[in-house]
Amino acid sequence: MLTREERSCFQELLWVKGLIYMSERLPTVYLARHGETAWSISGQHTGLTDLPLTERGERNACRLGERLKGLTFSKVLTSPLQRAARTCELAGFGEVAQVEPDLVEWNYGDYEGRRSAEILAERPDWQLFRDGCPDGEDPSRVGARADRVLRQIRVVQGDVLIFSSGHFLRVLAARWLGLEPVGGRFFLLSTASLSALSYEHKLSEPAIRLWDDCGHVGE
Repeated sequence: MLTREERSCFQELLWVKGLIYMSERLPTVYLARHGETAWSISGQHTGLTDLPLTERGERNACRLGERLKGLTFSKVLTSPLQRAARTCELAGFGEVAQVEPDLVEWNYGDYEGRRSAEILAERPDWQLFRDGCPDGEDPSRVGARADRVLRQIRVVQGDVLIFSSGHFLRVLAARWLGLEPVGGRFFLLSTASLSALSYEHKLSEPAIRLWDDCGHVGE
C-alpha cells in the first residue's frame, strides 16, 4: 500500500507526464474524399459540376462516419459542392463543419465530364497534374488554393477534418509535404476513403500517417 505522500507524488508524476504527452503530440489533418457519384463510376472528370451521391455513396459516407467515431476535431471543413457536403453530413459532422470555397475540386474547364481515355486520344502525352485543363485551372492555381487551406489549418490547435474531392486532396497532400502540385499524381484516392497528414518528430517534418484507407467501405 502506498502512503498518502507516495500517492501524491505518483499522481503528480502522472500529471506531469500527461502534460508532456499533450505538448509533444503533433496535430493530424484527416482527409475524407466524398462518396461515390455517377461520374466517379463512369470515370468522367467531375470538377464544378454539382452531382449528388449515389445510394452506395451515401451508405459509404455513413460508414466513414463510423470509421471516424471516437476522434475529436478542433475544426471541420468541407467543400461547398454537394458530394462533399453531403458526405460530411452523413458522416455526422454537418452541424459543426465550416464551408471553405477553396476546397472545391479542380476546375477541368473544357475537360469537364470527359473521360481520361477520350482526352488522351486527342493529347497522348497529357497529364492533369502537369498540364492542367484548357479554359480551366492549371496546377499552380490549384496549388495556390491548397496553400491557402494549409495556412488556415496549420494554426489550429488540435486535429482537423477536411471533406473534399480526389484531385484537390492529392494536390493538398503534395503541398503538405513541400512538393510541387505535380506530385499529386503519385497519391491515388478512392471514394469515401480516409487519409491523414501529420508530422514525424516535429512540425518541420511533415509526413503522411495514413493514405487511402478504405477498410470501412462496403458494396
